[in-house]
Amino acid sequence: MDLRLRPLRTADEPEARAAQAELIPEGFRFLLDGYSPRERWDAYLERLERYRSPNGAAPGMVPATLLVAEVEGEIVGRVSIRHELNDTLLRVGGHIGYGVRPQHRRRGYATEILRQSLIVARSLGIDPVLVTCDEDNAGSMTVIGRCGGLLEDTVEVPGAPRKRRYWIV
Repeated sequence: MDLRLRPLRTADEPEARAAQAELIPEGFRFLLDGYSPRERWDAYLERLERYRSPNGAAPGMVPATLLVAEVEGEIVGRVSIRHELNDTLLRVGGHIGYGVRPQHRRRGYATEILRQSLIVARSLGIDPVLVTCDEDNAGSMTVIGRCGGLLEDTVEVPGAPRKRRYWIV
């Protein structure tokens, strides 16, 4: 598969904003870290770069790397790799959060995004890796299983679906 993970670039603005608009109705934010449609794109990219450094994250946030998944020049998805876990991430968020744009689903991209994300996570010293998904998300359960996820437990989340917590060693 010719999928590669890379940081967002200046030229990605229209496609990334479109992906954000496509996924918001599903309750999934493609663009993270306080993204606002009113924010200048270059300022957003600078903030993402700052958040990658150990002391660059906003208060209450952990250092993280946001990468897009590209296939044949098109952004098909994205991943956020959290370099460490706070209490919330340990309970319901995990180290890695990924998503695929609706028109690109069921092609194996989610599995490849997670597989490559595990390589990035390990290069950052993250091992084992915690990945979570909603209890009703059969697709993510399959992806996580394909990548070696071992279910630890399922936790309640007030006002949201229960979360399944998997560790990948």
